[in-house]
Amino acid sequence: MLVALFLGGMIGYAFGRFTGFLIGAALGAVAFNILKDRLLGKIQNIQSGFVESVFAVMGALCKADGQVTRDEIQVAEAMFVRFRLNEATKAKAKAAFGRGKSPDFDLDAELAHFLKISGRQPALLQMFLQVQVSAVAADGVIHPAEHAMLVRIARGLGLPESQVDQLEAMLRGSFGGRAGAGGGSAQRSSSQQLEDAYKVLGVSPSASDDEIKKAYRKLMSENHPDKLAGRGLPETMREMAEERTREISHAYDIIKDARKKSG
Repeated sequence: MLVALFLGGMIGYAFGRFTGFLIGAALGAVAFNILKDRLLGKIQNIQSGFVESVFAVMGALCKADGQVTRDEIQVAEAMFVRFRLNEATKAKAKAAFGRGKSPDFDLDAELAHFLKISGRQPALLQMFLQVQVSAVAADGVIHPAEHAMLVRIARGLGLPESQVDQLEAMLRGSFGGRAGAGGGSAQRSSSQQLEDAYKVLGVSPSASDDEIKKAYRKLMSENHPDKLAGRGLPETMREMAEERTREISHAYDIIKDARKKSG
């Protein structure tokens, strides 16, 4: 704001001295408010579209195996609670979920719509996919039909299939101490946890230490909750963003520890 006032004032001063300075400063303030309102409006539009598209696609995903079970409905309802949706937003989310599980739902059109409103920002697209993986992994198992649809969703968002593998690895229970697809961390061997850790960072086990550190820093930067919020991620989903950064950090620690022991 102060920068806009100063610049506007200096431009005005160049043309009309003190009077010009005042007029220029006023115009600078108007321009700043217009840009601020447009930016806020854009972020609010992304946030609203994020919630509705997330739950519409979730409805379609829950029906991937042919029917929506009571357990899957409870998963969606648990997401309402986890994201701390207010009553108005919850009503929109429920309507979107119902729309997604209807026979005539156009999944590809919904994904194209979200691509448009999100500006194709990679971090938002990845978070969108993470919500879907979290929903289907809540019962501890990702069925083949669900995995196939997750891959379809990833491709529809312009993301590689490896993103699905990365997120499934996060939710297998190796990270964050949660039960996920394939069981809890206590049920998985050290080698399985290490294999998943490499998948989480999106690197090969043959990658150098510098390459692994670079991948880690890049992921942490892209997924910083404050940065995601500035790009339009709803504040109610901040917890999931924080969880993602913890899982990335834990994966990096697993790899570092394993390399120290083998070195």
